[in-house]
Amino acid sequence: MKQLPFALSFVAALASGTAAHADSASPDQLARGAYLARITDCGGCHTPRDAQGVPIEAAALSGGTIGFEIPGLATFWPPNLTQDATGLAGWSQEQIVAAIRTGVRPDGRILAPVMPWGSFSAMTDEDAEALAAYLLSLPGVANKVPAPLPPDGAATMPFYRVTLP
Repeated sequence: MKQLPFALSFVAALASGTAAHADSASPDQLARGAYLARITDCGGCHTPRDAQGVPIEAAALSGGTIGFEIPGLATFWPPNLTQDATGLAGWSQEQIVAAIRTGVRPDGRILAPVMPWGSFSAMTDEDAEALAAYLLSLPGVANKVPAPLPPDGAATMPFYRVTLP
């Protein structure tokens, strides 16, 4: 099972107390959040991939290595969702819930249009809080993804190009 190594590392981090904020959420809430992260496929975008395109489970949710170009807007790489300074370190549960539901970061920047916050806006309070608690419980993985690249910029990492009809 390809997902097992990350699941085991997450459980080990919780058991060792290295996962930030894990003590403020119940095991049931963290399990629900992990489930929601899996079924909403957060890792599909926010997990780096090796040269063959295989997700690097040891770095799960630490930021995507394949970006998305939105013509006339920018090219975006999915950010790090772990508790590292290159990710969500310093974000509160409320700020994460707001970003998931409204598409607005704590600094006011709008999330990339490929982030499906519009779909997530219908999450129940309980589910949004569980997902945020889970993200806050992840051990930090240092992985700085590129900043959004303007339309005339030269990409240094792969990206998907969205084409408009």
